Amino acid sequence: MPTYPDDLIKSILRNNRYIAMVGASGNEMRPSYFAMKYLLDKGYRVRPVNPGLAGKKILNQDVYASLKDVPAPIEIVDIFRGPEYAPAIVKEALAERERLGIKVIWMQLTVINEEAAKMAEDAGLTVIMDRCPKIEYGRFCGEIGWMGINRKLIDNRKPKLFGKGGSLMIDDKRRA
Repeated sequence: MPTYPDDLIKSILRNNRYIAMVGASGNEMRPSYFAMKYLLDKGYRVRPVNPGLAGKKILNQDVYASLKDVPAPIEIVDIFRGPEYAPAIVKEALAERERLGIKVIWMQLTVINEEAAKMAEDAGLTVIMDRCPKIEYGRFCGEIGWMGINRKLIDNRKPKLFGKGGSLMIDDKRRA
């Protein structure tokens, strides 16, 4: 699994609120559905991209056929497709980068594609692979820690979830 500094993940989650979720599903049993629901509940603006559901709604959000159809802004392209699809999605993201304001390519759990990562990084985008923003958000906010998963903090206090304006707040001084 690729490793990324916690500060990088925190910065992405704090500073980018607009997500295009490529491969979003309307099936509430699919991981993309509950990841999208979670992120919407945390104040992110998530635009689902799925050509088979274009024109419909997922979680009350309009579904788009491709990134070229998504209205701006989009800061994160979250890839919920198999790794073999990542290069084509990154090419499309690069073509729409300026119009949408794309800064980050985020590939979900088990989605690792070095070719797509290099393409995005060479264009100046930040790349995260094999991670889920829902899980990372929960880890940093302590929600996952409440369920017994190690969040790398030794603390008996419930962490602050939000600061002013709904932004993710993580107090790094509490690290042990």
